[in-house]
Amino acid sequence: MDLGLKGKRALVLGASRGLGAATAQVLAREGASVIVAARSVEDAKAWIAKEAPDVAAHLSAIKLDLSDRGSVDALADGLLPAGVDILVNNSGGPPPGAAAEIALDLWHQQFAAMAGHIFHLTGRLLPAMLERGWGRIITIASSGVEQPIPNLALSNGLRMAVLGWSKTLAAEVAAKGVTVNLVLPGRIHTDRVDQLDTAAATKQGKSRDEITKASQATIPMARYGRPEEFADAVAFLASMRASYITGSKLRVDGGMIRSL
Repeated sequence: MDLGLKGKRALVLGASRGLGAATAQVLAREGASVIVAARSVEDAKAWIAKEAPDVAAHLSAIKLDLSDRGSVDALADGLLPAGVDILVNNSGGPPPGAAAEIALDLWHQQFAAMAGHIFHLTGRLLPAMLERGWGRIITIASSGVEQPIPNLALSNGLRMAVLGWSKTLAAEVAAKGVTVNLVLPGRIHTDRVDQLDTAAATKQGKSRDEITKASQATIPMARYGRPEEFADAVAFLASMRASYITGSKLRVDGGMIRSL
């Protein structure tokens, strides 16, 4: 299936590794010109160098620190006035912790990086999409917006703010050719999931392998997802083929969330 991404310009945040990197790879393989934004430009350049030359030619790395508004504005300034056709918002995950134990300063700090600066960057890049009458805004969130994840209070709470923003924005721009959607990863096998399993193992006095097997047992597919499986779903939402999908949440979780 031709996704119609050839010639489109995409910006993928948090793409030095994990879900962001996988998404950038898939978009580039589909023919989009992809700007890989990350705090660690060196890590981004390292995986780009491993791509086939025809794919690597569609990829470029740029520094972005989502915790720093100056960095966010510098990125937007460099992309305007043309902007991008496809924006994939990805902030990574905050540290684990129980809701009652998180200090106010940490809530403020993480809100800026996970929500506020994403809202700001999207707002700056949106006018160019509206002028062209075509655009895709896709935000990587978490299954925690549908079923809160134990000991991830920051993620559960802040991503709910992102959900409300995304749904509101979708209605505002739907008639102008811009779609706005969330993609909800379940347990996709990335460094982040390994870190969470390690933290759970330490807390429970078990091995990481025991934690991983127990976690996989709760997933109907009985395994963690592969990053490329998640990225394929993002690429579809970014495509011409998804022109009538907006204001939606797409779960990519192997059936882990049981709610209707």
